[in-house]
Amino acid sequence: MVFQRVGFIGLGNMGYPISLNLLRSGYKLVVYDIVGEKIEKLVNEGATGAHSPKEVAELSDIVMTSLPTPEALEEVVTGQQGILEADRVELTLIMLDTIPPATARKIALMASRQGVNVLEAPVSGGPYLAREGALTIMVGGDIYVFEKCKPLLEKIGRHIYYVGEIGTGSVVKLINNLLSLGNVALMCEAIVLGIKAGVNGRTLYEILSKSTGRSFALEYKLPNIIAKRRFDSGFAINLACKDLGIISNLAKELGYPLFTGSLIEQLYRLARAIGLGHEDHTAVVKLFENIAGVTVEF
Repeated sequence: MVFQRVGFIGLGNMGYPISLNLLRSGYKLVVYDIVGEKIEKLVNEGATGAHSPKEVAELSDIVMTSLPTPEALEEVVTGQQGILEADRVELTLIMLDTIPPATARKIALMASRQGVNVLEAPVSGGPYLAREGALTIMVGGDIYVFEKCKPLLEKIGRHIYYVGEIGTGSVVKLINNLLSLGNVALMCEAIVLGIKAGVNGRTLYEILSKSTGRSFALEYKLPNIIAKRRFDSGFAINLACKDLGIISNLAKELGYPLFTGSLIEQLYRLARAIGLGHEDHTAVVKLFENIAGVTVEF
């Protein structure tokens, strides 16, 4: 089955390029965002604008969401003028959001009572890979629904994995974000230490990117974002704190002591406390730069 009418709710740093890829792949797209200018931007590209999540669902066979918080997602799905208020048969909801596994299961249960199919499909790769249609997607939910939706997901992702029942996709995404944010923080601390000790930043990058300490944070984010001081876009520290809070709560629910993860969370919360919340998560480097009295530039 090929879905021809696709709805998309949430047109931010990730939602906009994902929506654009769907449009360019030939899908009839209906879009909604709380910011009207974002809707107009997609309408100018050929999409149809909607006035509410409910209207998106009424005009679509499948609805995808890309929202910043679990609370925003629940409001869009279950709130007034929400997706579940639409009188639709065999509607499918795909949640691209980063949310707690419990939230994914809760929404899926509520939706099933109205005959709505639900997949969670959180994505990894950031705005750049979203623009390229090359995201990694981790899917949880009914395998039959996944198989029906896979051709659609292939328009926005290069690596698509079916993980298991609803909630498991969210677990994988949260583990990925814990590793990613931790890698960035440790890399920043280490690079600043090296510069403080008198080694040129470019030299550090060239050597470490070919050594056992290399990582995506070092190989891509250091030269392209941190060294060029491009902290005005991407995955903000506010969102990093949100995700790390979800991860911390998950560990508590499981009775699992999160030692290193807790330290990582506090580093990003400190960055937010000193006013860096709206900057890219790589701006955590400024914490270490302020301590060392050096700047990572090359």
